[in-house]
Formats: sequence, structure tokens, C-alpha cells
Amino acid sequence: MKASVPPVRLKKKTTKDSQPSVYDRSCPAHVVIDHLADKWAVLIIGRLANGTMRFAELRRAVDGISQKMLTVTLRDLERDGLVNRKLYASVPPKVEYSLTPLGASLSDKAEELCRWAEANMEQILRARDNFDKRAERSVKSGGR
Repeated sequence: MKASVPPVRLKKKTTKDSQPSVYDRSCPAHVVIDHLADKWAVLIIGRLANGTMRFAELRRAVDGISQKMLTVTLRDLERDGLVNRKLYASVPPKVEYSLTPLGASLSDKAEELCRWAEANMEQILRARDNFDKRAERSVKSGGR
């Protein structure tokens, strides 16, 4: 589980010619990348790209996510301005989630990443298998 990250403060002032880089840990975009690189965030954004969903619908649509992880990830995405949370005053309470315009601008990229993973899954699994076999042989031969 990811803990909430405190706000990032730039260590040095940026000038017109010196923009912070996502590769610099002091850059606020570094934290955004950390949230977006989470597998659950990508999958939630992908599901919400199809329209507004309730919490239980999202949990069923994103196989394997726990209630706690879904709650934490939705909160992070809402905090980053990517997801809207709408609470209806009813009994029981009804909550709906949808992408903001900013989140919608990211949904194509999230979907592209998912399609890339699906298209290259066999090649990646073969590479992992080859790596594991080499590592196993290396251990058996004493690391030589």
C-alpha cells in the first residue's frame, strides 16, 4: 500500500530557461509519475474512461483490487485532479466516480499502455523465463 505523499517543494527556483525535470526527485511531476505508474491507477483510469461508475462496480471491473487499495488509489487520483467523486445524500449513501477533463486527457495513454502490455505479453513472459533459467544456472554453477 502506498502512503499519502506530502507536498513536494522545489529545492531550487526555476527560471524561464530551467524547468524542473521529472527525473529530478524534487520535481512535483516526479510524484505524479509515481501515482500514475501504479498498476491500479492505470486500470482504474482505463475503466472510468468508459463512463461514471460506483465504487462496487469499479471493484468488480478491476479484478484483484482490494477495497482498501481501491479507496487509496481513488483518493490519490482525486487529489491529483484526475477523478471526480460525487456523493449523493441518500440512504445508503451513493458515491460515483468519473474522470475529470484532465483524467480523460490521460485515458488514451493508459489504454495504450494496457494494449501494449497485452500485445507483448508472450514476448515478456518468454524473456522472464529465459532470465530465470540463466539465473538458476548461474546459482547452480556458483555464480560463474
